[in-house]
Amino acid sequence: MSILISGSLAYDYIMNFPDSFKNHIMPEQIHILNVCFVVDKLERSWGGTAGNIAFTIKMLGANPMIVSAVGKDAKDYLDHFKRFDIATDHIYQDKTKLSASAYITTDMDDNQVTAFYNGPLEETPHLPTVIPTTKEESLAQSPIDGQGSLVGANLTRDDKKVNLAIISPTDKTVMMKHLHECHERGIPAMFDPGQQITAFTDIELRSMISKSHFVIGNDYEMKLLQDRTSWSAADILKETNILITTLGEKGSIITTQDGEEINVAPCPPQSVDDPTGAGDAFRAGFLVGFENNLPLKTCAQIGSVAASYAIETYGTQEHAFTKEAFCVRYQKTYGEIINL
Repeated sequence: MSILISGSLAYDYIMNFPDSFKNHIMPEQIHILNVCFVVDKLERSWGGTAGNIAFTIKMLGANPMIVSAVGKDAKDYLDHFKRFDIATDHIYQDKTKLSASAYITTDMDDNQVTAFYNGPLEETPHLPTVIPTTKEESLAQSPIDGQGSLVGANLTRDDKKVNLAIISPTDKTVMMKHLHECHERGIPAMFDPGQQITAFTDIELRSMISKSHFVIGNDYEMKLLQDRTSWSAADILKETNILITTLGEKGSIITTQDGEEINVAPCPPQSVDDPTGAGDAFRAGFLVGFENNLPLKTCAQIGSVAASYAIETYGTQEHAFTKEAFCVRYQKTYGEIINL
């Protein structure tokens, strides 16, 4: 069985600013903002929500299916996936554009400023339907590249099954299309609007929530989501089954449609090198736990352990662990034995 991951694939340019942004911004002059942050570290790494989530899902022993797009400069990214045995069948490669890129600057207070170039991600809606019913249907829907060759993949219900999905931040048209398809096919989907919340209209956000099984976001994103939809958390839970609010170093809270509230303690990292990608690692861990029919609290605790590994490395797909080491850290943190 596969966990479908709809989201972005991008090169991350991660920069460290050895000061606080607040020391360089004058609030009373924000209308004519003109600042330059001189960074002391720059790294290029693999990134994008889909890539980050898939990487940790694979490390946890599950099977990620990425549905996304890359550009003409993505050979090394695709080779990176192949080294980790992550399938690239459903990744469209545009031969004319550069891949999406994120330029992320983190200050000493762990605040971040990000500039993002979409690249070919807007092409993803033209990929084959997420789960074609037959191989013939898949072939009929596959897009054609500039040389007249089929791109995309042949996915059938017989050889690969999707039983869970996450719709993570990317082009909003892609997110709407893929969540609709999951809803139509009865696949439980996690709606992760993230930084794309402001790209949707109020009506679109309400529709997306209503088609999801889970809604996930940090506390700021949850407040923004409530503001945009004019729905309280209770209202949102009338439309979706599970609401997951991440709280950074304070852990997470899970609330369910039947009124249950679960507070989950964080897993302390051994070092804090870079918070970028921790949220994606959390999502990966949660989804793997859910796919294994584990309790919601256990799912979030798996997510917290995964996030701790991501925080300990610079970059979003640079962390490494064995399942055995992961289970040991889990047991030490939560006093429970887990087998993945």
